[in-house]
Amino acid sequence: MSTAAQPVLSLVNVDKRFPGVHALKQVSIDIRPGEVVGLIGENGAGKSTLMKILSGVYQHDGGEILLSGRSTRFADAADANSQGIGMVFQEQSLLTNLTVGENIYLGNETQFTRLGIVNWRALYAAAARQLAKVKVDVDPRMRADDLDFAARQMVELAKALTLEENAGGHLVILLDEPTSVLERAEIDILFARVRALKERASFIFVSHRLDEVLELSDRIYVMKDGAVVADLKASEADVTQLHHLMVGRSLQAEYYREPQQRPFREEVVLEADGLSLGPAYRNVSFKLHAGEILGIAGVIGSGREELTRTLAGFAPHDGGRLLLGGREARLNSPAEAVDGGVGYIPRERRVEGLVLFLSVAANITLPDLENLSSYGLINGAAERRLAGGWVDRLKVRTPGINALCLNLSGGNQQKVVLAKWLNARARILVLDHPTRGLDVGAKEEVYDLVRQVTAEGVAVILTSDTLEETIGLSHTVLVMRDGGITHRTAANPGEKPRQVDLIGHMV
Repeated sequence: MSTAAQPVLSLVNVDKRFPGVHALKQVSIDIRPGEVVGLIGENGAGKSTLMKILSGVYQHDGGEILLSGRSTRFADAADANSQGIGMVFQEQSLLTNLTVGENIYLGNETQFTRLGIVNWRALYAAAARQLAKVKVDVDPRMRADDLDFAARQMVELAKALTLEENAGGHLVILLDEPTSVLERAEIDILFARVRALKERASFIFVSHRLDEVLELSDRIYVMKDGAVVADLKASEADVTQLHHLMVGRSLQAEYYREPQQRPFREEVVLEADGLSLGPAYRNVSFKLHAGEILGIAGVIGSGREELTRTLAGFAPHDGGRLLLGGREARLNSPAEAVDGGVGYIPRERRVEGLVLFLSVAANITLPDLENLSSYGLINGAAERRLAGGWVDRLKVRTPGINALCLNLSGGNQQKVVLAKWLNARARILVLDHPTRGLDVGAKEEVYDLVRQVTAEGVAVILTSDTLEETIGLSHTVLVMRDGGITHRTAANPGEKPRQVDLIGHMV
């Protein structure tokens, strides 16, 4: 790759403002042919805004976008696609009531249409070819909502790659957190495909996993507070340096706050006794104590996702017993789980964790309105006081408590979800990939918060993006495979199990 080649895409002093927020400040970047450019920064640094401008979702207020040296502006997403810009969104854009094939060619069906009739056989055959590019074994006739998150993410990539056949010129594909919940084998497939496509396309790769950015990227741009603060070669950078550039401080050695890990209490707040749910999991038994973090490790399909959703009231068990505070319970709905003192922090926060078109304050107080209401009227002053306290404690970056959650960055949205359940005084928190999409600085803040609440007696069920995080945070680790528990181990400070010791029980 020649560094002297004319950039296929350039941003020159691009500016963007929202009410109360200067999101992008004179941002200039270059993307060269056949190059993977990493884009990193804390939540709220401006990465997502920049990607949405490039994909035609937002319009920039100032500066210039050059495509192969030609000034351009993307009127909308379809216009960006027609000019060779595709995007895989962090929060997936698939329409779950449509088939995989329909999603892949959504908005581009005319090539399969004649006299108003769609040639479905041709469309699904073409979709199958796109799916083969990302090596995912999915029937294009399946509905998207029948796929798990990882499979939908690969379909998103296949959808973006349709530009390879339909757009002229050199392609630019934007990857916004594409590996956030993928297993390592799937990440390897994705990275291999990206490298294989570099002769035809350039990529902008946004990720909070700095080791992955270093692994895949040729160059890396670092953003902070809406501006580019560094442009460096990946081969000359390391994780510690990138972290310091992003957050202005060194990566702490005790990343998972092991010195803050305190012994849990004797009180059992939740017990599973032979718990089962159809083919998803069976004969699962464990005890969760006050102040304990119980990590559940396993690959996709191990049953851990379904187990956590049972505990949150989304998938009631059909065998065995579940006890909350010593009393048998069957959680038939999330509302029943909330009544039992269980709060759920979902991996897909925008779908299940928040009401995006309500304010920060309204979202934080939503499960606890009974204590803020009198004769059907909400005490606005009390609501503002509570919400403001949580915003300060969790360091939520927002123009104010009346800002819509829709306009917050992903990490700050997750903090609002955490605040919601802490405000509702949940005794048990089910954390389902709680740091997905959070930068390293925001993760440290979440780890601090988790340590604080467990010290106060809150119990935690944790499923995580990485085995390292599960081990680092947990008091106890359960390993699941094929719907059953295959191993359990203590994870005391200074005596944490090694990843290699657990992997053999996972696969």
